[in-house]
Amino acid sequence: MTITGTKTAYINARLLDPAAKLDAKGGVIVENGKIADVGANVGTSLASDIKVIDVGGACLAPGLVDMLVHTGEPGNEHKETFTTLGEAAAAGGVTAIATMPDTDPIIDNVAGVAYIDRRARQTKSVKHFPYAAMTVQCQGKEMTELGLLAEAGAVGFTDGLNTLGDAKLLRRIMSYSRSFDLLLLQLPLHPRLAEGGLMNGGEMSTRLGLSGISSEAEALQVMIDLRLAQATGARLHIGPVTTAESVQLIKDAKAKGVNVTCSTCPHYFTLTENDVGDYRTFAKVLPPLRDEANRKAIADAVADGTIDVIASKHHPQDVDSKRLPFAQAAPGIVGLETLLALSLKLHHENKVSLLNVLAALTSKPADVLRLPVGRLSKGSAADMVIFDAGEPWRISNDKLHSKSKNSPYETLPVQGRVKHTILDGRHVYDSTKIANAA
Repeated sequence: MTITGTKTAYINARLLDPAAKLDAKGGVIVENGKIADVGANVGTSLASDIKVIDVGGACLAPGLVDMLVHTGEPGNEHKETFTTLGEAAAAGGVTAIATMPDTDPIIDNVAGVAYIDRRARQTKSVKHFPYAAMTVQCQGKEMTELGLLAEAGAVGFTDGLNTLGDAKLLRRIMSYSRSFDLLLLQLPLHPRLAEGGLMNGGEMSTRLGLSGISSEAEALQVMIDLRLAQATGARLHIGPVTTAESVQLIKDAKAKGVNVTCSTCPHYFTLTENDVGDYRTFAKVLPPLRDEANRKAIADAVADGTIDVIASKHHPQDVDSKRLPFAQAAPGIVGLETLLALSLKLHHENKVSLLNVLAALTSKPADVLRLPVGRLSKGSAADMVIFDAGEPWRISNDKLHSKSKNSPYETLPVQGRVKHTILDGRHVYDSTKIANAA
């Protein structure tokens, strides 16, 4: 990259802004942390006092928005801190994250939301938006103070990995949330049907002697949630979805006007239950990896737009939590740093256009969360990612910035590498410096 002068212009870029349906050669001018200009004409005539960064034809897009992120802090800083979380996000081109409330302590009161907000401001490499718990201590027994928590800064409400299975309480929460137009998130797993399950229910679980979680456990919870959302008019987000039946149920509900969105994760369209192999705990996730037919259905649902959002479900687990017998091992994988490259597989396989893949990673999650991010527009924050969509590389767990290294993708060849991540006009990740240091 060549750099000269002060105000900053990024030129010779392939501009990709899904919200504006923009895919064209051009540039972006950044001033005081905001986008001052963007378009095909940027770079044709620049004042002498402008710092010029020639990106050499690389893709320049809004920073990714990841709406399903777990963190260790507070309470489990040995798994992940806000600092390492921010470093991992920056390395993955992610500039905004929404984090789950099932920490220690649970984020179920105003003081907890204020703590997250304060710590997030101290982390300079990613914008951090907290969810709060739907029920006290995520125990599914008593509704939290949703209105007060929203005023304090909670962007949505969820009990994380604890699906709220009490339909009467869920209906009450949905009715209350409708009054304040709040977002509710549900993990699509019926608590009773999924209880004790370790992986996808089927031939593979039988062969391994592991108790299974059937696809019906997901579909039944999705049916309940959709029916209650239809009755109450609540804003509902279901995710991550992993089965063909769930996708069809959500598609039908959208056609009826139900206020629902949904998400999935790269591991549900790149891996299957076979990747559990001989009890590979790094492939243990909730919901579980499904079979090949469901994997294809999830990829197709991203392609046709039924699935709105691709999120990482980043869930760091330390070595002691993973190197255990499969039944005792904690579920979850890290995913911030591989989110873009794994999502781009859909584009490289000619299933989804590059703009549509990026929409599921930027403007669509921003719309679900109602956040002013995920766009390249004049006056918006200069949160951007510069990447080479075709550059090949291999995932190496040892090189991940996350404090935990629990990725099932060790040595997997992928295409699409983040070159620079820019937050409010500041470069928070530069792959060239990393490479030179290495």
